[in-house]
Amino acid sequence: MRFYASSLACVGFAADLPHAASFVNDVVPVLTKAGCNSGACHAKAGMGQNGFQLSLLGFEPQEDYEHLVKEARGRRVFAASPEQSLLLMKASGRVPHGGGMRLDPASEGYRLLRAWLHQGTPFDQATAPKLVSLDVQPPRKTLKTKSEQQLKVTARYADGRTRDVTLLALFEANDRAMAETTESGRVKILDIPGNVAVMVRYQGLAAVCNVSVPLGAPVKHLPPSKGFIDQLVFANLKLIGIPPSPVCDDATFLRRVSLDVAGRLPTVAEAEAFLSSTEPTKRDKLVDELLTTPDYADFFANKWTALLKNKRDSANDITANFAFHSWVRDSLLANKPYDQLVRQLLAATGTIEGNPPVAWYKRVKQPTEQLEDVAQLFLGVRMQCAQCHHHPFERWSQHDYYSMSAFFSQIGRKPTATAGEDVIFHKRGMAQTENKKTKLPVKPAGLGDPTLDIPPDEDPRLRLADWMGNKANPFFAKSLVNRYWKHFFKRGLIEPEDDIRDTNPPSNPELLDALAKHFVESGFDLKAVVRVITQSSTYQLSATPNQHNGVDRQNFSHFYPRRMQAEVLLDSIDQFTGARTDFADLPLGTRAIALPDNSYNRGSAFLKVFGRPEGASVCECERASSASLAQSLHLMNAADVKAKLTTSGGRAEKLAKADKPEPVKIREMYLAAFAREPQSHEQSVAEEYLAKPREDAEGKPLPPEQSRRIAYEDLLWALINTKEFLYNH
Repeated sequence: MRFYASSLACVGFAADLPHAASFVNDVVPVLTKAGCNSGACHAKAGMGQNGFQLSLLGFEPQEDYEHLVKEARGRRVFAASPEQSLLLMKASGRVPHGGGMRLDPASEGYRLLRAWLHQGTPFDQATAPKLVSLDVQPPRKTLKTKSEQQLKVTARYADGRTRDVTLLALFEANDRAMAETTESGRVKILDIPGNVAVMVRYQGLAAVCNVSVPLGAPVKHLPPSKGFIDQLVFANLKLIGIPPSPVCDDATFLRRVSLDVAGRLPTVAEAEAFLSSTEPTKRDKLVDELLTTPDYADFFANKWTALLKNKRDSANDITANFAFHSWVRDSLLANKPYDQLVRQLLAATGTIEGNPPVAWYKRVKQPTEQLEDVAQLFLGVRMQCAQCHHHPFERWSQHDYYSMSAFFSQIGRKPTATAGEDVIFHKRGMAQTENKKTKLPVKPAGLGDPTLDIPPDEDPRLRLADWMGNKANPFFAKSLVNRYWKHFFKRGLIEPEDDIRDTNPPSNPELLDALAKHFVESGFDLKAVVRVITQSSTYQLSATPNQHNGVDRQNFSHFYPRRMQAEVLLDSIDQFTGARTDFADLPLGTRAIALPDNSYNRGSAFLKVFGRPEGASVCECERASSASLAQSLHLMNAADVKAKLTTSGGRAEKLAKADKPEPVKIREMYLAAFAREPQSHEQSVAEEYLAKPREDAEGKPLPPEQSRRIAYEDLLWALINTKEFLYNH
């Protein structure tokens, strides 16, 4: 980022400079705007850059003043001749500078620094006003595609004074595919309709300008509304002029919801029964049936155990891995309320054998790691930055960070007879921790709440669970429904799904609030969340875009296709071909979605190539979700895929031997792969291919049964390699 005179379009700072300059209010913003105190420059972790260190984004101005003015015998500033100060000479490129030219000598920022140097490099007088709020104008705007809008940023101080700080503020759109920003605060809208937020940062505070970008197409025909989800989604689509696609057909819905809820393809028998049924409520009943199956528990346990780091590093972990996975799976199968599940996890005590959620503390040992994982996974708040400095995009400070950490300060550990495992217990004592920066004690507090005085004999983790499960908690329910929304729709209402903050607003705020309210009122019922989403018309929209909504990526005007997860794809290939993948230490027939930990990735080239996560992070981003050349080559040529096609007793062999007409057998293949009937041209192509004579390596005709088996193997292989098979659509 460079701060040039050519970008100055607003009122300058020099004329507004108070008689006594303020290092905090005048100098630090210039350094931030120029990028001097960014993580890639002099605020780099460790010693900064080339011996000169600044705090990240100026959150520690007292330290910055010491480094800039007093360090190295004051060589960086020269008040007697400001133009010769190293600060100005390097920033303007008059002497060699690794960061290049950061300030044009004609810019207002340069003149402000020079004025501060002329005044003798003061820090702050006692009368220097404190910044209390930041306003952006306009705060909300509707703009057409390809249009522009200049923003104005006003700083408000404790003494009532206001200041135009547009030129020193930082601007960033939360979706760069929708909008771009200039250094001077001009927003340029691109060609994707929807809602985009522009974050404005200045001196540790942030404000947001929310921009609606309508497509403006007529929305005349809407699918039937089946509840609050459809009402709020369709109202937003009408507002921005994006007509939704129609509801998908029965075959598409059957396959889609089976993959999303149970992590598997529907069977041929299920497809035939569902497609032939004329019952009006059959889709709702299908969802209810899937939620009662062990497949649902296996699939979502696979999701949660990876996020909860159920990771095996050695053979000693196997008992903990299996016990923890079983506890999560059984909790989901029994539909244990989410707040209770989280409470049992956070407040776990005893041994893993007696209380499996204790296994989480085997993997996550330090209070700082515990608070960071809990905040990101269960609250959707990323706290990692606040350990060292004020969060750059949010209101959370170091005090907030260590207040959350204090909930985990009284965890005791004693070794057990099992190597690497401890008994977890509550140590009597004052619940508090030390702020590593200030060295002062900090008591526990929920985010945004006052600190708590917890008696020494009370486990502070129970207070944390009370706060999290409180119906008024602004994060807990929203985090879960946003995470589940992404599971079913490919993207969250807030994206990323675990980055909930004021400066990253949801694409449909009313819908997020309504989903969270529904979740709380249901008693934190996880199945109720799945049910209300999958039974909506929004979830059941076709993935085929119409002439208007093809560019939509955030308003859910059509279903967004997504590639199957590694485990689901492996199971689907097994189910389709009639093969089986065997895993060590597990019963024969165990499916990939039921694997208890990451260790099975090492023995499966398929799971590695298709990106099954290792369980090293609470971020869903650890799972590979994009396609790659290696995946395509694996499906076409890998020995394990070929073995599944040719497996003894598999689908290809059975079809070749079956005494049925070829059209019936082709129909079975399509029902097994896509839960639909083959189209006429697909039927004719398959029949023609099956009828072709085949020869061996010496050119001799193959026996008819062998020829048919090879032909069916080829057809199965061809269907597996289609996008229709590989994607949930």
